[in-house]
Amino acid sequence: MKIIGLTGGIGSGKTTVLKMFQKLGAEVYIADIEAKKLMNSDLELIQQIQQIFGENAYVNQTLNRQYIAEVVFNDKEKLLRLNRIVHPKVREHFKEFIHNSKAKIVLYESAILFESGSDSLCNFLITVIANLDDRIQRIMLRDKTTEKQIKNRIKNQLADDYKIKKAHFVVNNQTVEDTKLQVDTIYDLIKTAS
Repeated sequence: MKIIGLTGGIGSGKTTVLKMFQKLGAEVYIADIEAKKLMNSDLELIQQIQQIFGENAYVNQTLNRQYIAEVVFNDKEKLLRLNRIVHPKVREHFKEFIHNSKAKIVLYESAILFESGSDSLCNFLITVIANLDDRIQRIMLRDKTTEKQIKNRIKNQLADDYKIKKAHFVVNNQTVEDTKLQVDTIYDLIKTAS
């Protein structure tokens, strides 16, 4: 089994690239979605989150994402504490996912692949990049947010340069046709790699 780590900045087109790999036969694991599920189902994690964020962390036994987001945006220490408890749980869950998978290629998608240390679980690393203006337009359409808010979010992410240096492959996501050609080529290279 070959494990591909897929990352990129917000609005770069990770989901588009992920779907292309999925169509080619890769099984996918989306770390962000799985983390959210674990934060709502893993009793140990729920207790730890409540210790950090208090009673407002959950409403009707469901993670109060808006409240958590507001707190961590203004308190980097609480963000670090949250990451320290969530990432190990996601890594363990992913190891279990791999153990149960019959796929030849598994794609692990995470916006914070390097920050979480999850790149160490992967055989190949792919960074998705895109023009800043395109990224801003995509996020504005998707999240109904302002350009200023988006630039703040981008500023708080690891720089593309770092992710590019760490990657085995870079997908420059400009047009769907061109991106598909890049994905097809990378998939074939990984499939045939020893």
